[in-house]
Amino acid sequence: MKPWQQWALIGVFAVASAALGIWLRGEFDAARTPPAPEGLKVVALGESAEPLLGTTLDGVNQPMPGEGRWRLINFWASWCPPCVEEMPVLDAYHHAQGTDGVQVIGIALEDAADARAFLERVPVGFPIFAEPNSTRDSSVRLGNARGLLPYTVLIDPQGRLVAQHLSPFPDAEAIGGWVDDAKANAPR
Repeated sequence: MKPWQQWALIGVFAVASAALGIWLRGEFDAARTPPAPEGLKVVALGESAEPLLGTTLDGVNQPMPGEGRWRLINFWASWCPPCVEEMPVLDAYHHAQGTDGVQVIGIALEDAADARAFLERVPVGFPIFAEPNSTRDSSVRLGNARGLLPYTVLIDPQGRLVAQHLSPFPDAEAIGGWVDDAKANAPR
């Protein structure tokens, strides 16, 4: 066999190995994703996420702000180190949006008192709601079947779930890029 044929064979083997690895990763991820709890309607991409209701840190149940606008909803907890690191990033993105941009909303999946104590140390300018972390919380309803944090979704002005993101954003520019991509690919 000639040297170039050996290299070609090695290249084919490498590509086939990578493809197998990607496929297996998808299969393992699917196997680790639990089914939705019985009776819980999980919103699929493109479906309506309405009604978007939440409980403020003061215990008031109310609709989430930003109806008719794009809404970025971030699920977090003060006991989650990546969430803690991401909070200033979300706040920077929020401030860059102004009054007519994307409405940023935080939902602490923990006791409201714990979220309030954290926010006294790390204040943010966007609305924060709280609810217990459970297998039926609103992050699960919006597609977070594995219950991992931080988890972020984007809701379009018509109230449809158009994007999901599992992991912290490194900076406000990354959030902006993700939002722009989701808007470009959202159903019309």
